Formats: sequence, C-alpha cells, structure tokens
Amino acid sequence: MDFQLSDDQRALRAGVRELLAGRFGRDRMRAALDAGTSIDRALWRELGEAGFFALRLPEAEGGVGLGLPESVLLFEEVGRSLLPGPLIATHLAAGPVKGAAQGEAVVAVLDPGQPVAHLGEADALLVLGPGGASRVSGGALRGAARLRDAADPVRSLDPFTPLWRIAGPVEAGEPLPGGERLRDEGALLAAAEQLGSAARTTEMAVQHAGTREQFGSPIGSFQAVKHLCAGMLVRTELARCAVYAAAVTADPVEIAGAKLLADEAAVRNARDCLQVHGGMGFTWESDVHLHLKRAWLRSGQWLTAAAAEEVLAGDLF
Repeated sequence: MDFQLSDDQRALRAGVRELLAGRFGRDRMRAALDAGTSIDRALWRELGEAGFFALRLPEAEGGVGLGLPESVLLFEEVGRSLLPGPLIATHLAAGPVKGAAQGEAVVAVLDPGQPVAHLGEADALLVLGPGGASRVSGGALRGAARLRDAADPVRSLDPFTPLWRIAGPVEAGEPLPGGERLRDEGALLAAAEQLGSAARTTEMAVQHAGTREQFGSPIGSFQAVKHLCAGMLVRTELARCAVYAAAVTADPVEIAGAKLLADEAAVRNARDCLQVHGGMGFTWESDVHLHLKRAWLRSGQWLTAAAAEEVLAGDLF
C-alpha cells in the first residue's frame, strides 16, 4: 500500500504554503503582532474564496469535495505560518453555519470549562459537549454577542490568541450533523497544526546552527547542537506518521495518539529551538517564542494530554 502523497495533494499543500507566504509572511505577521490584530477579515475571506473552509463540503454544496487527509495538509501549513484565528472551528462549521464556508463568518469553539479563544471576533460558536456538538449563532437566544457581554477577558500565553472566560452554563443551540465526530476531527486538525509548528522550528534551528559561528566554527558542528537538531527531526517525523495515519483511518484512538505525539513534538521542538538560538531565541524579535507559546496553548485545546491518555488507556483495557 502506497502512503506517499499524491501529486494533487502535493500541489494542494504547495498552493496553501504559497498563499500563506504571500498574505501572511513574516513581515505581515510581525505587523499584525505589533498592531494587536488577531483576525484579518480580508484574509479570512480570501481563504474562503480559495476553498480553505469548504474543502470537505461536497461539490454540490459549493465545496471542494476533498477529505480529512487533505484538511490535515492544510492545517499543517497553518501551523508553520503561525496564522491566528479559530480556523479549525470555522472549517468544521462550514455548511451548518451560514457564511463560514465563504470566510464571511468567524466561528469560535466553546469547550465547557475552558476559556474561549477569539470570542471577541466570533460571529458564531461551536459548542462541544459529551454527546456531540451544537452551534450558537448570533441570532440564537444566547448568541455569540450576548455571550461576549457576560464573558471576562483572560490573559493569554499567545499574543495572537485572546482568551475569554464565560461564567455560568451555556444553553445548547442547534445540534450539528455528525457532531459526535467534531471533537475528534478538531483534535486531529490541531495535531496537524502542531506538526507544522514542529517542522518549522526544526528548520529554524538547523538554519541558525548552520550560520551562527562560535569559536570560529558553525555551532551546528558541535555534537550537543547536532543531538538537539536530530532529536527535533525524530519527534517531527514520528508525529507526522501518526497524524497522517489518523487522517486516513479517522479512528478516535489513533487521533488521541497523534495529538499526544504532535503536542510533544511542537512544545519540545520549540524549547530545543530556543536552546539552539541561545539568548537570542528569548528576545521579542525572534519568532521562536511565538511557536512555543502557540504550542503550549494548542496542547490544551480540543483534546488535552490527560483526555488523550484516557482514550488510549480505555482502548488497552
């Protein structure tokens, strides 16, 4: 059985990378960071026009008609670029939530007991529950706008991800079709973002190790730095195998394992990348700390390590 990417999948990944590099390259990313902008509505609509959110909708419904493996490739590129916003929830809500597929609506995710990211910009909410998922739109009895009035901002690790905490219970909205699968699919797409971040910090570390000199030699020639970079590559490729396999099977147990491996790869690779960069890596001008903060935050979203371990333990016993 051939598990290599097809030519169409490679072209899809390359196209998304080119789009994000042109519309959210480092200069624009830094400008958005300095301006405190977490969601660019123009870019959101451009992603919608490119089929980013409607990728898995049937062609008869105006979508692209592709599957979960292709979505994983898209979100891997998102993780590389540090593109902010509730892209996963909007992608999953395309179709049921009006305007989500076209990038006209921003859909945030509400996981009871957890802070809500990007609530201030949300037009609708994807509410996760034990029995599935439902939506709370702007026109609902307790719509997104009303929830914002009852929520308090929470200090976030990631400067690109504003957080809000909602006091009290949230009334369930209209159940979404296939809602029992949305948490698992969201966890897999979050793992794909972590994979992209892990791959990017590996590249950053190797590039810096090859150009930074100490004692007259590139620091990449030193054994300790070689070991750090090699460990980063191993973690990335292990996570890649798990994420890609889970995208094919869509098995909740494999998704749990993929999320665990991808979370570890993203967080530990960012930390090791900081070590390779030395004191420079801890400065605001470096992008390494942004990957670390996003990886820390993302590891607690959709499926935490404790919840993933429970899934794996339940499968074993």
